[in-house]
Amino acid sequence: MLFFVHCIDKPGHQEVRLASRPAHLEYTKANVDKIVIAGPTQTEDRQGMTGSVFIVDFPDRSAVETFFANDPYTKAGLFEAVIIRPYKKVLP
Repeated sequence: MLFFVHCIDKPGHQEVRLASRPAHLEYTKANVDKIVIAGPTQTEDRQGMTGSVFIVDFPDRSAVETFFANDPYTKAGLFEAVIIRPYKKVLP
């Protein structure tokens, strides 16, 4: 099942994101078979990151929650919120 996940960074936590980024990238690359698309949201000037957006493929919501609970960004306390919604691909 596909899920849309929007992770929103806590304000003023850019240093947490940057310090945790290498471990986060390793974690996501190790699980790339579950990730349809992923990337950071950016500030208007595109100089900073404000969160992350994922489309992931897991059997159920519980598996998605477990995946994000184990993400180094989550463990570092980066996110203000993690929004998980079932997703239906229509196009293309």
